[in-house]
Amino acid sequence: MIAFTGPAFAGPFEDAVAKFTTDDFSDSEEAVDAIASSGSPLAYPIISALKDERLMFDADTKKVYIKQEDGKAVDAATGAPVDAIPDSASAVSLNNKLRRHIEAALGGLTLQSPNLDARISAAKSVFKSHEEAALPAVEGALAKETDRTAKAFLAQARAAIILFKSDAAEVDKLEAVATIRSRGDQDALAMLSDIGTDQPPAVAKAAASAVSSIQNSLAIWSGVQNAWYGLSLGSVLLLAAIGLAITFGVMGVINMAHGEMVMLGAYTTFVVQEVIRTRYPGLFDYSLLIAVPLAFLVAGAIGVLIERSIIRFLYGRPLETLLATWGLSLVLQQAVRTIFGPTNREVGNPSWMSGAFELGQITITYNRLWILCFTLAVFVILLAMLRFTALGLEMRAVTQNRRMAASMGIATSRVDALTFGLGSGIAGIAGVALSQIDNVSPNLGQGYIIDSFMVVVFGGVGNLWGTLVGAFTLGIANKFLEPVAGAVLGKIAILVLIILFIQKRPRGLFALKGRAVEA
Repeated sequence: MIAFTGPAFAGPFEDAVAKFTTDDFSDSEEAVDAIASSGSPLAYPIISALKDERLMFDADTKKVYIKQEDGKAVDAATGAPVDAIPDSASAVSLNNKLRRHIEAALGGLTLQSPNLDARISAAKSVFKSHEEAALPAVEGALAKETDRTAKAFLAQARAAIILFKSDAAEVDKLEAVATIRSRGDQDALAMLSDIGTDQPPAVAKAAASAVSSIQNSLAIWSGVQNAWYGLSLGSVLLLAAIGLAITFGVMGVINMAHGEMVMLGAYTTFVVQEVIRTRYPGLFDYSLLIAVPLAFLVAGAIGVLIERSIIRFLYGRPLETLLATWGLSLVLQQAVRTIFGPTNREVGNPSWMSGAFELGQITITYNRLWILCFTLAVFVILLAMLRFTALGLEMRAVTQNRRMAASMGIATSRVDALTFGLGSGIAGIAGVALSQIDNVSPNLGQGYIIDSFMVVVFGGVGNLWGTLVGAFTLGIANKFLEPVAGAVLGKIAILVLIILFIQKRPRGLFALKGRAVEA
């Protein structure tokens, strides 16, 4: 008797679940709408399982099952556990239209979640699907919402639904166009461009105007994004070129092994992180703070050793210095290959350097932002050192007139060694920064040495302000040329422009002043 009278007590929720057993797309859409509006605690699990193709039905017994992620199963109508899903059961079929319906339903189910991020994510999902069935849920959530950001996203979701709603009033559609226009991103542009030809003339005209406005706005934001990428690249070039500018300016040495100092700084970071991972994992977020002084000391010490053992015997012979440092760069690369191997090494990002945030229509990553701040801090500290310390005074004196500085009692050989060590140390901390955005490999420094020389020559040999302006100028110019000419042609164009510029100003943007320099 119970078996025969059971269907008589079946409610709307159970009837909606049973529609999945027909495996018909229209029935499945009706089932999704009914389940989403039922208020049942099983609604979200059922629709989520349908989305992930874990909703199974047995046509013989007219039963529907949820296959859980842990391999267990429950009855979709009652939520009761089942021993096993029958072998005759199969997954409910999906098509693109049903998938959009599912996305809208899931969005509607989470629109009133206590979690703010979940509500915003649901509103974004409904905006993209703009399914009419989600309109009551959106309007209900919009009436209760108190957070300003979530309310804006809910209003945009409602506008998207109304815009595509066939029986919506023209006034409401015009308001919807204005709301979507205020969003101003690529999703809004795509939606307004795809409204179809069946809209009232006033709505079509307003949408066309909104599309044009958004395109102009996005073009401006694209320029801002390229400028940010240029500043980011410029900060990397500046960090790599500062040490080279000091060495080149004071000693007149073309150091082709400068890129390998950058590489040594990156590998120092790798070693520090490996020690922390294996012994002190709780200190990982401080790994870069520990690596910066160590990289400076390691690269600086090797720089002093190079100057004392090789460079000091080659002053006044620039070609031989160039060849010697180039050979030294090959030796250092092979030494690193022998010790660490030829493959890339993993250097992780601390939590405070991971992720990104949006500012208007541009995306800013935390690692690039921190590198920019770090570069400017190094630049300011270096300026202060040159201006307010005895070594800085001696370096400036040797740069302007070496013979006069020597006659005044300055040990120019000691200044040369310390200058080379300082330049190498700064290259080492540049390697710490580059390890966060580039592959740590024996060839790391080779990708930046040529660009560093271009920055130094363009800005003015030995002038830190010229290096700053040159690095950011070349970085921004490179990022604006890349979309037009491509990466390779963009670099060629930059090189040609620098050559033409040097023909007019051989000493760069900011030429050093001094009797010996100007002679």
